[in-house]
Amino acid sequence: MLSHPIPPLYDEHSKILILGSFPSVKSREQQFFYGHKQNRFWRVMAQVLACAVPETVEQKRKMLLSHHIAVWDVIASCEITGSSDASIRDVTPNDLHLILDSADIRMICTNGGKAYQLYQKYIYPLNGREAVSLPSTSPANAGYSLERLVEAWGTIRKAL
Repeated sequence: MLSHPIPPLYDEHSKILILGSFPSVKSREQQFFYGHKQNRFWRVMAQVLACAVPETVEQKRKMLLSHHIAVWDVIASCEITGSSDASIRDVTPNDLHLILDSADIRMICTNGGKAYQLYQKYIYPLNGREAVSLPSTSPANAGYSLERLVEAWGTIRKAL
């Protein structure tokens, strides 16, 4: 059983919450979200927010918080093989009240189908808040080009 090692990124000004499923091996090693070089999250968000692509963890934090975006994951702990969402089992969800009670979250988005499925199963019944399912930025989602991801994730820009 693995426990989520990364605290949520948010502040009282956060308006949009983006939820992944569970941190990848690389993200767990780096102790920050979307740490695998091939994950397109940071490139997508930079284009959506019209910013330079952040390189350091501090730049990544600053980019998201300055645009009122919070990031965390649906899962607090689970069994997982490597970084494979398909292998996730024995899920304990994160308690989103930590964020929802202290920030004016107007939109919840999930990064990929697995995060959305887990949100619907474990969190939606508790908070009744709808989530928007966005296509995964993972390199495993090879069917989506960077351009298609930016277009789909543009819904975030519209919500800001």
